[in-house]
Amino acid sequence: MAKLSYYTQEGLDKLRDELNYLRTKGRVEIAKQIAEARDKGDLSENAEYDAAKDAQGLLETKIAKLEELLGNARLVDNTNIDPSKVSILSIVRVKNMKVNKEFTYTLVAEEEADLKLSKISVQSPIGKALLGKSVGEIAEAQAPAGQINFQVLEISR
Repeated sequence: MAKLSYYTQEGLDKLRDELNYLRTKGRVEIAKQIAEARDKGDLSENAEYDAAKDAQGLLETKIAKLEELLGNARLVDNTNIDPSKVSILSIVRVKNMKVNKEFTYTLVAEEEADLKLSKISVQSPIGKALLGKSVGEIAEAQAPAGQINFQVLEISR
């Protein structure tokens, strides 16, 4: 059975745009590379042709994976989510108890995670630990460096 993934509208739009680009411009670019390589002569000894065919295979694999991902994607409706508990799409201000610093994270689907934008996956150790917590509660995350405790300071949408 396929794994369902939950996305924001922004995340779904990004996936659709990427798939559309690969299906159109990506395929055109690969076809052009194959044609150019084919024009260079004997295909049995043409490394450019082999590389272009390999790139075509990789492109088609990526398209198939994106199609599967979109087929199993669900838009998150945060109107039915309890705002007093941490859940997907929650913006959570936490205090790292070990280093006594505050951080703000947005919990998103795994494919939308981007630490530079403070978007962490609900599948990450910190995301898993925060899920279901309320303001004031302590979340215990198992990280590669050991256990990290976070106190939930604020939850918003």
